[in-house]
Parts: sequence; structure tokens; C-alpha cells
Amino acid sequence: MVDLSRITPTLENLAIEVPSWAYGNSGTRFKVFQTPGTPRTVQEKIADAAKVNELTGLAPSVALHIPWDKVENYGALSDFAQGLGITLGTINSNTFQDDIYKFGSLTHSDAAVRNKALDHMYECIDVMNVTGSQDLKIWLADGTNYPGQGDMRSRQDWLHDSLQKVYERLGDDQRMVLEYKFFEPAFYHTDVPDWGTSYAHTLALGEKAMVCLDTGHHAPGTNIEFIVAQLIRLGKLGSFDFNSRFYADDDLIVGAADPFQLFRIMYEVARGGALDPAANVALMLDQCHNLEEKIPGQIRSVLNVQEMTARALLVDRESLTKAQEAGDVLGAHALFMDAFYTDVRPALAQWRESRGLPADPMAAYAASGYQEIINADREGGQQAGWGA
Repeated sequence: MVDLSRITPTLENLAIEVPSWAYGNSGTRFKVFQTPGTPRTVQEKIADAAKVNELTGLAPSVALHIPWDKVENYGALSDFAQGLGITLGTINSNTFQDDIYKFGSLTHSDAAVRNKALDHMYECIDVMNVTGSQDLKIWLADGTNYPGQGDMRSRQDWLHDSLQKVYERLGDDQRMVLEYKFFEPAFYHTDVPDWGTSYAHTLALGEKAMVCLDTGHHAPGTNIEFIVAQLIRLGKLGSFDFNSRFYADDDLIVGAADPFQLFRIMYEVARGGALDPAANVALMLDQCHNLEEKIPGQIRSVLNVQEMTARALLVDRESLTKAQEAGDVLGAHALFMDAFYTDVRPALAQWRESRGLPADPMAAYAASGYQEIINADREGGQQAGWGA
């Protein structure tokens, strides 16, 4: 069995935020599927998230999506989460579902539409003030489908002006993380299509504005780990949205499509010191579980991140540096691949048992009867899902 003692202090700090919407119903563009046991309220979503943390010890916070998770009393909601052993994390804004945002939100040519989007951002900050959340995450569906449809330069000016107003509302301990996505739903141009655009806007705003990197939001063949390394080097990587994709933004279980890519990403995260809590880089999931059961899907996801993080930490960086500096191409590559091919699962199982956690969280969940309980208890009512 591999010895994890050298990397245990770093593994102890690993925390992966789970998204509330992962526990609701989702599907394809053509159908949102109903499943037994799906939460009907945000409290039931939080209870499911707490179960993931109970079995893995890896998911101490849950991200909320406004207005999907809107409640009258966010203080009470925060107390409810803490009573289950977790906290409320990132607050995700939503300016992509209302009819008024058909032609854009923060980049709309009509100031009245931009102001409506700004009011929503301010509402999210108000939620953060109550819950103690650190990050406001902004993802925009803004863009155009046809050449000439919109003035791309003016839209960037409106975006900067809008983001500046949101930035000025942030508290001293709060941040804005700006997500990017290279296409969809806009197919000709997207207003925040890549890390460079997000970086340029956040750099202009100041230290409380950071980039959010979604691993599914890149063109095929993109070297995501290079972007990770660059943003850490520049001090602008605020958070991750972890998921997998085969074609476009599939939002599948992280590490399912290309575990080697996840390993490479986590190596650069570790190499850049971003696993140190002082670096303040938030690791989050952004996934939907269309076919598989949702809670096991989230358990599998956080375990995948933990496993690839452990492998990445096992890279002998001192020997690797020597091989790199000596121009030993194959030797350096072998050191990298040796770590990737190391089976850390038995050692992690032992590590979990030593901390009072189940050695096999997936099996423990299946044996717990929790799914059967919620299937019975959550009959009737309106199940949560996209747009609900």
C-alpha cells in the first residue's frame, strides 16, 4: 500500500464545495427527468449535501443559486445548514432565465435591462451579508448569434461598467468570481468567452475580483492545466467549477471523461501552492446528474477529486525538476506518469477509517437506507430542478 504520510497534511485541508442544483432534477435540452427522492425545497437539498459530507469528510459547504434557492430568512437557512454540519458557500447569480435577458443582461444595450440585472446582483450580495458567504459567482449567457447583431465593443464597455458597480457593493471580505464559457447559448460571439477576457475585466476591477475556471468551458484540445498555472501565477484564480465533458459543456462527473486531465490540473494546483488554505482558491463542483442518482453522483465526484489530488501530490517534484533541468524528457515524463498510475484508493480508504469515516463512502451510502427514506418521504409536492 502506498504511504500517504508525506502528503497527509495537505489532504487534510482538501475541501470541495457541492452545488445545491446538483440534487435537483436536470436533463437534456429536450427533457428534464423526474427522479424519486428529489428535493422539493432548498432545505432538502442542503440535507442531501450534508449526507455527502458526512460520508466523505470532503464537502463542508454547499453553493446556493439565486433565485432557485430563494427563501425569506437566509439566517435561518444558514443555521439549518450548520445544524447539519455544513455551511452555505458561494452565491450564484442568475441573469439568464428571465425573458427580459433575451438579448443580454449586464451587456444589454438598454440601461433599464442592465439595471435589473444589477439589482439582482445586489440582492445576491445582500444574501451573502446574511450567510457569511465569501464569493459571488457571475456567469453570463450574454452574447450574439449573428454577425452585426450587436456592437461587441460597446457590450464590453457596458460589462465593465456593470461589473464595476457590483464590485463597489462587495464587502471587505467578499469577492466576485467571473466565470467564462467559450460558446452556448451564444453561438457567434460570447461576451466572456475565455480566461483572458475574464482576467482582463477582473484585473481592471481590483483584488476582490477573481476568475472562475469551469473545466467544461473550453474548446476541444485546450490545455486547461496551462490556464490553471497561469492564473495561479498571476494571482487571479479564485475558484473552480469541476465537471467533465465529452463534447461541449456536458457537466458530467468530474474525472469521468479524462481522469488524466484532472490529475494534470491538480498537479498545477498543488505546484502553484493553491491547496494551501491561505491561497483562498475555492474548489467546487458544477454538475448535473441526469441518469445516475444524485447523491452517489456527488460522492463519486468528490472522491475523484481527492484521488487525483493524492496522485498529484505524490509526484516527486525534486526529482522531476532535476530531470527537467537535465533535459531528460523521458525520465521527467516517467516520474509524472508513475504518480498518475499509483493506485491510492486502498490508502485513502485506510485514511478515511482512521478519521471515523467509512472506508468506502459509496457502499456506505447504499447500505445507509437514506435513498429509500427520501424516496418515501418526498412523495408529492414540486420537485426542484432547472428553473425551480
